[in-house]
This record gives sequence, structure tokens and C-alpha cells, in this order.
Amino acid sequence: MRTRVLAASATGALALTALAVPAAQADGGSGDIRITKVVVDGDNKVTIGTGSAKTFSVSVTATDDSGIAGADSFTLAGPGYGFESTGKPSCKKVGATTSTCTASVKTDPRTDYLSNAMAGTWYVGVWIDANDHDYVWKDKAGSFTFQRGSALTTNASPEPVKKGKTLTVTGKLSRANWETLKYGAYGGQSVQLQYLKKGAKSYTTLKTVKSNTSGNLSTTVKATADGYYRYVFAGNSTSGAITSVSDFVDVK
Repeated sequence: MRTRVLAASATGALALTALAVPAAQADGGSGDIRITKVVVDGDNKVTIGTGSAKTFSVSVTATDDSGIAGADSFTLAGPGYGFESTGKPSCKKVGATTSTCTASVKTDPRTDYLSNAMAGTWYVGVWIDANDHDYVWKDKAGSFTFQRGSALTTNASPEPVKKGKTLTVTGKLSRANWETLKYGAYGGQSVQLQYLKKGAKSYTTLKTVKSNTSGNLSTTVKATADGYYRYVFAGNSTSGAITSVSDFVDVK
């Protein structure tokens, strides 16, 4: 894999260096300092498409009876490869003894030479120092999923349709290929077909459909009333969740 070093931005976002992941270091520390929470991009899922850069946050909360002095650069390591931040996280007190240290990380599939094999479970390595010189190091302080972006479409026909007649609902599921910078068919995946009756407040799942080798989806339902149809893919450890734009059907 080619590697590239990114320059740190003026906004405070941390730069990243792609590297082969070294052998894991043993966790260690001194004193009563503890890491209590690690959150990446709000929900511990980072989804990257093919056409634009993504900036995401890494937040680590730690506590010590003397308060938190600061954090060293976080390391992010994934399947076979990893990223190492080259800036210093900023720490903000959230209590007398507790602080949350946060870094903004930027990656761009167009310039960072991401490999599809890098999708999956990643870990955050953290070193935190306390005011009384206690410290803690954890090689896997938290985890998140680094996912390839997904795309999904829905089309219901015929439109309009007579009540009681058959509707055919087609669609296509695809996902980002980081190596070609294009989206390709994603076959063999379970996708839910959902329906929202006109005037209702929530969707109902009608059935689960599996995408074929070309990523195509197709099923039939009986038209009962005006409403919206959509496909929903829940995502997995390597691919992001996606909900298609809904298709409204007028039932005569």
C-alpha cells in the first residue's frame, strides 16, 4: 500500500499518517487515573464514501483525583493498517476530577490511498496524564467501525396503480470501492422494504429482500392505499447503513 503524510490543518484537525500497524504494546499506567469513555464520530461508526473528505472526532473521557493534565496523540489502528494522529488533543474539564480530550481527524479517500481491506473494527490507542503525574496507556481503549459508504435506490411501478393490483418494487444496493473510487454492486445482503401509508407517522416493514450478485433488489406487494415505499439497509461491520429516497405511489 502506498503511504502519504498529511499536513496538519490550521483549524486544529489532526493530520494522519498511514502506516503498517506495529505489534500491540502492553497496557500500562501508574496511580488511580482511569479512562471512562471513548466515542468516535458520535456513534462509534465512521463511514467513508469515494468523493469527498470526512472529518470525524475522537473523544476520550478520563478521571483522576488530581484532575487531568492532558493527552498524547491518539492512535487509530485497523485491519492490517492504521492511522496515527500527529497533533495534540485538546482537553476540557467536565468536572473537578474529569476531563474529555478531543481530536478532529480528517481522511480523504481520493488522496489517502485507502484499501478495502481496511474496513472493519478499529481501535483507539490512548495515553492520558493526570496533574499528580499519574498516567494510563491503553492500546485498545475503545473501538469503532470504519465502514465503506453505501448507496441504495427504490422504484415502485406501475404508477399510478389500481387498488388490489400488484406493485413491483425494485432497487439497487451498492457500496464504495476505495481502491477504484467508484461504487459497485453489493450482493447477498438483506434489505428491508418499508411502507408509509399517506397520512401515517411511521413506516412499517413489509418484508426482507436479498440483493442479487448485481446488487439488484426486486419484490412484489399488493397496492392497498396511497403511500411511500423505501428500502433500508442496516449496514454491517464493513459497510454503512443507508435508507433510500422513498417512492410515492398513487393508488386509484
